[in-house]
Order: sequence, then C-alpha cells, then structure tokens
Amino acid sequence: MINTLLTGAVVSGSLIVAIGSQNAFLLKCGLKKQYALSVATICFLGDILLISTGVLGIGTLLYKAPLWKEILTLGGVIFLFWYGYQSAKSAWKGSSHLELENSDIAQSWVKVVLMAMAITFLNPHVYLDTVVILGGVTAQMEPDDKLLFVIGALVASGIWFYGLVYLANKLIPLFSKPRTWRILDSVISCIMFSIALNLATPLLSQYI
Repeated sequence: MINTLLTGAVVSGSLIVAIGSQNAFLLKCGLKKQYALSVATICFLGDILLISTGVLGIGTLLYKAPLWKEILTLGGVIFLFWYGYQSAKSAWKGSSHLELENSDIAQSWVKVVLMAMAITFLNPHVYLDTVVILGGVTAQMEPDDKLLFVIGALVASGIWFYGLVYLANKLIPLFSKPRTWRILDSVISCIMFSIALNLATPLLSQYI
C-alpha cells in the first residue's frame, strides 16, 4: 500500500516539477499576486481529471488515435507560440511589473482563469505526462493499486502547485526590480518556443 502511494507521488512529482508552460504561468501569477490560488486550483483540478482518466486507460486510447493526436498537438503549438510571443514582447518592452492591486477585479480574474484553463488543457505535454505516461505506468496494476497510485500522484500534485504559490510570495522582493521581470519573461518565452518547436517538428515531418 505505502509503496504504491509513494510510487504514484514520485512518478507524478517528477513529471510535474519539470519547468513548463503551466508552472511558468503559475509562478508568474504568484509573483504578481494575480489570483494565484485560483490558478493553482485549476491546475490541481486538471490533474485530478487527467490523472484519473489516464490511469483508467481512456486517455491513452484517445491520444493514440492519429487524428486526435494531430489536432491536439497543432492546437498546443499555436497556443504556445502565441504565449511565447507575448512573453518575448513583454521582455523587450519591460512592461511586466508587480501589481498588488487591481481595480478591474472581475475582468482580470476571468482573464487569468481562462488563461490557466488554456495552458492546462491546450498543452499536449500535459496529456502526455498525466494521461499517457501515468496510464502506461499503471496499465498492469490491479484496480485497488491504481486507486492508491492516483491518491499518491494527486498528493504530489497538490503539494507542488500550492507550494509554488507559497514560494512565489517569498520571491516578491526580488521581483520588485524591473530587470528581474525582463529575465523571467525572456526565460518563459524561450521555454514556450522550445516546447512549441519540439511539438511542431514531428508534426511537420509527416507532411514535408
């Protein structure tokens, strides 16, 4: 029982901790105090849905369907390129800064939540990690062990996402400097473009 829980936590944790679009967006929201808890909750709820789906095996079948895989990948590439461009533009102009107060609360919250949902559900890497990989790891497990694996994986997910919000709050003094923001936006832009290119290359190779 303990071994299965730990296996779920370690495997899931190792996939979640890797720096990607979701973590980068959550960190930035935490630094700017822009509804980071809402974003962390969306990320966590997304993991509940996707990890559960993956372990049940449904997601693996969908992702292996050629047409579904190509559509999913293309949508993710477009979104990641767009987000990378926005981050690069922000880095160039130096327009990012800490916003501790926001007068337009409703519109800002909706915008942040929609962005969090897009990054969570339009990123093919999220499906690859939570659905395909975890689904494959648990393919030979008994139903009771699969449940324990999911519990362990979700504990790791919750600790990481909400812990990242806490860590971001500790880094606020560092990010009071505009130069730090430009560096972060540049790094985020590189991450987005890199992921997008890695996804686009095999897709384009099929038609060139």
